[in-house]
Amino acid sequence: MRVPLPGLPDRVTIYEVGPRDGLQNEKTVVPVEVKAEFVARLADAGLTTIETTSFVHPKWVPQLADAEELLGALPATGDPRPVLVPNERGLDRALALGVREIAIFGSATETFARRNLNRTVDESLTMFAPVVERARAEGLWVRAYVSMVCGDPWEGDVPIPQVVSVAKRMMDMGCQQLSLGDTIGVGTPGQVTALIGALGEAGIGADRLAVHFHDTYGQALSNTLAALRAGVTTVDASTGGIGGCPYAESATGNLATEDLVWMLDGLGVDTGVDLGKLVSTSRWMAGRLGRPSPSRVVQALSPKE
Repeated sequence: MRVPLPGLPDRVTIYEVGPRDGLQNEKTVVPVEVKAEFVARLADAGLTTIETTSFVHPKWVPQLADAEELLGALPATGDPRPVLVPNERGLDRALALGVREIAIFGSATETFARRNLNRTVDESLTMFAPVVERARAEGLWVRAYVSMVCGDPWEGDVPIPQVVSVAKRMMDMGCQQLSLGDTIGVGTPGQVTALIGALGEAGIGADRLAVHFHDTYGQALSNTLAALRAGVTTVDASTGGIGGCPYAESATGNLATEDLVWMLDGLGVDTGVDLGKLVSTSRWMAGRLGRPSPSRVVQALSPKE
């Protein structure tokens, strides 16, 4: 039954991260033809923005070493197909393949910046600046991820002013969207609301934000609802709830796209996504990964053994 709540957007854009953020954490390499079919199935289910891969060095994320091969196997489309780029070399690879949307990935904390990028926060921002400048000069759309916005497994609680400072520096480079990553899933709705409010006061409105919640403590959907009430209309999710973070061991799976669509459907919020096709895709991918989907909606809508 659809029962709308006041104060929510009419439509939400789901930024699907399964092919990149979902598969990067797999212990075994998924064949490129499976990845290509995964992207095709997601598109057929109605997901228009799909982050497909990353141009990080294969030494660090071997699961995504086939980035060029995968992009070559995907059909041309007018829909956004962002890729993650860590540096100028990654940007060179993306430009050579005609990519039109990229993302950079920063950290709100020093410890994670060093573990993820082998740089301080300042050094990582210095590395990103020419990437964003060149990308914008080439007419690319640029997203900035800022991770550890609610907590860090080594540093504990992360002060909101600290997150805002890093976020503002990333957006001042010329990024067009900022994705707030609760990388270890410790955030709660009050914290999310306060962070979005503080960003707004710093000049980064909710219309420029996305949220990226992990479900470690079962808070991803409640945090998403808080973000929507605060004006956010772009939500990151991973089909089947697959993924995590290879550099943060306590980070469990992403918010499952199916769980998000179920909630939004019930609230009367349009996503353009066919839930039945999405569940079918998750079950198909679960078979390829050799384990059941952690998505509660996939489990509920799948035939019982």
